[in-house]
Amino acid sequence: MAIREIREEGDPILRKKSREIEVIDDRILQLLDDMYDTLKASKDGVGLAAPQVGVLKRAIVVDLSEEGGEGPLKLINPKIVKAKGEQVCREGCLSVPGLLGDVTRPAEVVVEALNEKGEHIKLKAKEILAVVLCHEIDHLDGVLFVDKATEFYDAEE
Repeated sequence: MAIREIREEGDPILRKKSREIEVIDDRILQLLDDMYDTLKASKDGVGLAAPQVGVLKRAIVVDLSEEGGEGPLKLINPKIVKAKGEQVCREGCLSVPGLLGDVTRPAEVVVEALNEKGEHIKLKAKEILAVVLCHEIDHLDGVLFVDKATEFYDAEE
């Protein structure tokens, strides 16, 4: 397991669409483990997408366990299949350090994905988990929270 470099805004890889993962092999499992270790080492993050560590594959990790929520979750080829409601959340991003923004997201989502064993799973998420899943899945399509934010704030204040 290794801590990988987190790519920051301006890196062109963050604006590219990630490819589906066809085979869950040792390299993909290692990527997920490294992503989780990188997330935990960041101290401030609750989610990380593969493009943020320079890999254009459809994989995300989420860990809200320190906030009393879900985690760790390691999802392969996640997609939002249902969304309802609306909530505005102040978001930050490990790839956009020092900046926060108000983003409107669904209040609830249903996400389908594969787990590390290749099993199809369906997650029903509300509140902060819904926000984090939407945020990370956006990364897989080359979208950053700054593209959707309506107000911006200095994270240091």
